[in-house]
Amino acid sequence: MEKHNPYEAFEREAPEVFKGFTGLVTSLMDTKALDPKTKQLIYLGIKVAQGDQTAVMFHVPMAKQLGATRDEIKETILLTLTVCGLKGVNTCLVQALEIYDRE
Repeated sequence: MEKHNPYEAFEREAPEVFKGFTGLVTSLMDTKALDPKTKQLIYLGIKVAQGDQTAVMFHVPMAKQLGATRDEIKETILLTLTVCGLKGVNTCLVQALEIYDRE
């Protein structure tokens, strides 16, 4: 089965909604209280707690580009143990570290 970028489909099928969504994301990322790397790690932790492997595929490289270390990625994922048990670790840890090592 071929992997498709869900955001490309979102943009193609609902361009006005996509534009609004990306505007919301941009406005949240432009706030100043947290640095961009911290925001990416928090977002990654939330998405891992949900077991969202697609988000991991996109946000691990973004966090790494912002200076996140492999240990910071791993620790962020391990913190989800207290929120959702093993779900996030079992579904996302190996994938996240493989992506980190490849990038």
